[in-house]
Amino acid sequence: MLIQDLLIISWSYDSTSRRIEKYLSELKKDYLDMRRSSSGISPVVATVILVAIAIVIAIAVAFWASGLVGVFTRFEKLEITAAYWDGSKIILVVKNTGSADTVIDMIMVNGKPAMTGLSIGMSIGAASTIEVTTGFTTGGVTNEVAIHTTGGKLYPVAVLVP
Repeated sequence: MLIQDLLIISWSYDSTSRRIEKYLSELKKDYLDMRRSSSGISPVVATVILVAIAIVIAIAVAFWASGLVGVFTRFEKLEITAAYWDGSKIILVVKNTGSADTVIDMIMVNGKPAMTGLSIGMSIGAASTIEVTTGFTTGGVTNEVAIHTTGGKLYPVAVLVP
């Protein structure tokens, strides 16, 4: 009985061992077949994806850089929208069309300071009316009136004074 039991166990072990080996070889074969048959994306698709990602990053950097440029390139620019004689004084209508605030510190008439010590602040987009009461020549003469800012810029305009 003991020998029979050992033979059965031995036969059972051999049978199980062969089944396991067979199963493992089939698994290995399936794995190798799967590795051979499944390929990644094609080089053309990979190139298109990389180019698309590069374009998106370039656009993002461009928007970021344009935001920085706006911060560092502020400038002052005054526009004299109207300049006329009203019978006793010269009237100037001035608008700040630049991208930075500015301060008018002097009005010059015919190249000479007429109104000094001014401190007329002009924020971005603001308009102001300035009355020039001294320094001009009357009698059908064209006077050159210029606005001077603390930034050192001069904005001239010609006004006919009858």
